[in-house]
This record gives sequence, structure tokens and C-alpha cells, in this order.
Amino acid sequence: MNSMFSSEIRDLSALELGSLIKEKKISSPEAVKTYIAAAKQDFEKPRDDETKINAFTEILEESALSAAEAVQKRIDKGETVSPLAGVPVAIKDNICDTDGTTTAASKILEGFRSPFDAYAVEKLKAAGAVIIGRTNMDEFAMGSTTENSCYGIARNPWNHNRTPGGSSGGSAAAVAAGFAPCSLGSDTGGSVRQPCGFCNLTGLKPTYGSVSRYGLVAHASSLEQIGPIARNARDLAAMLSVISGRDERDSTSYIKEPFDACGILHGDPGGRLDGLAIGIPKSYFEFPGLNKEVRARVLGAAETFRSLGAEIREIELPLLEYALPVYLIIACAEAASNLARYDGVKYGYRSPGAKTIEEVYSKTRGEGFGDEVKRRILFGYFVLSSENYETYYKKALKARRMIKTAYDRALESCDLLLAPVSPATAYETGFRAEDPMEFYQGDIFTASLNLTGLPGAAAPCGFDEKGMPVGMQIVGKAFGDGLILDTIAKYQKATDHHKKSAKRTDCEGGI
Repeated sequence: MNSMFSSEIRDLSALELGSLIKEKKISSPEAVKTYIAAAKQDFEKPRDDETKINAFTEILEESALSAAEAVQKRIDKGETVSPLAGVPVAIKDNICDTDGTTTAASKILEGFRSPFDAYAVEKLKAAGAVIIGRTNMDEFAMGSTTENSCYGIARNPWNHNRTPGGSSGGSAAAVAAGFAPCSLGSDTGGSVRQPCGFCNLTGLKPTYGSVSRYGLVAHASSLEQIGPIARNARDLAAMLSVISGRDERDSTSYIKEPFDACGILHGDPGGRLDGLAIGIPKSYFEFPGLNKEVRARVLGAAETFRSLGAEIREIELPLLEYALPVYLIIACAEAASNLARYDGVKYGYRSPGAKTIEEVYSKTRGEGFGDEVKRRILFGYFVLSSENYETYYKKALKARRMIKTAYDRALESCDLLLAPVSPATAYETGFRAEDPMEFYQGDIFTASLNLTGLPGAAAPCGFDEKGMPVGMQIVGKAFGDGLILDTIAKYQKATDHHKKSAKRTDCEGGI
């Protein structure tokens, strides 16, 4: 097999790497060693080192190398394998895997080892993908910066004084830094799309029900969905074709067959978009907090779509101002219910100072949960209380249906919608930490999709004057994930924003 430099391997997309492995121009163990060596170089830095990206909570070196050697034997025998066979993948720390610990970046799950793999992990392993590590995140996926983690903050590879977004910030940072060619995150209110927008990556929140949530540590069950992160839309299509499909263990799993990526993987990505109608929601672009550079870059992307033959229409999409409060009420209510199981009795952390059963509950939860998790649990109990249920929670459910109806009507006249991912580029670390309500506004453009269950993807569309990435968001009809990815793939054929990488220190050689 031909020898390649570490920097060359780490510049490849997931599909490019998979193709070279299949053609035996590079071996899977060689690729895995290269990525793990780079990840370990950062992982082993002290937590207070400002050059530390801190993308990983755990590197699964032994199991990854064993898996890589096993899939290489299959390839050497001439077996038919998936396009992702032998390709390293990082997974968010709230997705269960029997290798390593699953902690959701929380002290309360310290040392917990899952007895089963999540459905998405099962499917990746069956396809021959190699899980190389678990990534940092906001505790229990509650946050937008990956600063609410018991493992310390994660940093944006484009600028170490900026956050990578959240809650899947570690998954995005790992890909942006060249520690993995692709990764899995979870999206409850924008937690895949926003980090991709901040880190110049492409990421998908699939249609709710297309990817099983079995093995995903629960935050807000009616909102969250596991989604892939990579450098381009073709990689996302390959990953979605693996992790999607019916799972009898998840009652919300809806589609019968996995997503068919053949049209995107083997079609002409440079094709036209003639006949495609893309809507521009006025309310999104008139939002007072929208950064003017972000607005300009996303509207610039609209002109690129127009040049490819798409029809661009300005449309009305009401109720944007209600999406965030409705999302927070529902998400916190579900979180309060889901996190009640962490009580120090069944598994996970138990306070060593507890003397009575009441203290086991109170001290364990008080010591085990971080501030943001406590804040959301308390708010969830508030809106679910008997005196507030009708006023807040029940009204939020009604408003949720209204928001879904507004999107359905908008998509009757358009095939897709185009919007910003976030009102601004990546936040400075520690920015607005004392003002959570203002900080939550960062999810204003993403949270509504989780309320509706519709698919949405983030993709690079340029940079601001400081060189920080700007992301656009493409929204589609239910189970129209393929059209979203195909449209982005054609956009990426016509542009090069997604090809630009963060500066990094290359690590030559193996482990």
C-alpha cells in the first residue's frame, strides 16, 4: 500500500478515505492510527492549555485498532463493503457504545459503561466504520457552546478563543481539527447545525423518526434526533444511508427502509437546480439580532442557487418570535421528566456524604448536575406544576402545532427554505454566560425545526471579516432529507467554502 503523510490523510473526506481504503491504497489501521495520533496529541494536553481543543472525552484506541484490523481483513478477502468501511468516526458522548464510558459529559454518569450499543452505533459498526472516540458536549446536550461539560470547555479550531457551538461542539471540533473525517452528534434545538455553522462543516438534523433514538441518552425525547457531521453533503448522505431505518426498539422510528443515497453518491453533483423553488422567510432576515455579515453571506448563497437555476422566492413564515419560548418550555419539561432517573440509587454517581434516602437524592443531584442542567430541570418542574401546567405547558403544545402548520404552508409553495443557522458567528468563550435568556437567542433559527420534526441541514456559505465561518440552513419537507443533501451537494460543487480548513498542527507518523 502507498504511504501517505498524516496531513494528506486528514485532508480527505470520509468517502475519499473510504475509496482509498477499498482500493487498498491505504489501510484502515493506517488511517485509524493517523487520526488517533492527532487526537491524542490534543487529548493529552493539560485542560488549562489554551491551545487544547478538547474535542474528545475518551479515545478508544484499543477497540478502534482491533475493529480496523478486522475490516481490513474483510477488504483483503475481496468482500463487498460499505463506502464507509474502515473509515474512522467520532461519536458524541450521549450516544451509547459498549466500548468506553457513556457519560453525557456529566459527573452524575461518571464511569457508566453502557451494556448495549445505540442503534446508530450498531449500524456504523456493521458497515465497517471504526469508532475512534467519544466527543465532548454540553452536559446532557443542554447548551450552545460546549462550555457546560464536566470535562472542561471545547474550543473552536478556527479560533481557540471562540466556542465550537453546542451541544455537539466536540463532534464538530473533532472534524474541523482533522481528528476524524466525520462524526455523530445529536440535535435537540440546533445542536448539530449550529456547531457546523460555527466550524465550517456540513451537518444534518434528519426528519424526526428516520434515525432511531435507541441508545441516545434522553434529553427531550420529542425533539431530539441523532445526526451526522462531515465536511460535505455527500459524506452526510453516505452516513445517513447507514444510520437510518426502522428500529422496533424505538416507537418513534417511522421509515421502513434506510435512506437511499445512490442518487447523491453516484449522480452528477454538478447538475442544475432548474425547477427548484427556494423560499426566503422574511421574518428570519428581518430578525433584529441578525449580524449583517451573516445576512449578507446567506443571501449571497441564495444568488448562487439562483445562478444554478433555482427560483428564489421571498415568503412569509410567521410565529418565529414564539418558536424559542415554546421550545424552551417543552424541552425543559421533558428534560425534567427524563433526568428524574438520575437519583443515586440505580446507577451512576452517588454522593459519598449522603446519610439518608432524602440526602441520597438531593446531594447526588446537587453535586452531580451542572448549573445549566439544574436551571432547566427547575424550569421544567415549574411549567409542569399543577398551577402552571395550563398556563405554560399546554399552551406551548398548542403553539407547537401552529408553528408546524406555518412551516407546512410555507413548504406548499416552495420545495426548500433558506435561512441562517445562527444570528452570529462563533461566540467568544465565556461570552454572555451570566445572561442565559439572551444567550438562548442563538437558537432562534434552529429550534423551530425540532418542534416540527422537519429535516434541516447546515452548510458553509462564507466567512465574516474576522475569518470566522458563516453557515446557512436548508429546510425541507418531512422525509425530504435527500433533496436537501442533493441541493447542498450541487451548491458545494459550485463553491469552495466547505473545502477551507482551520489551521492545525499536523502530527506525522503513527502511534
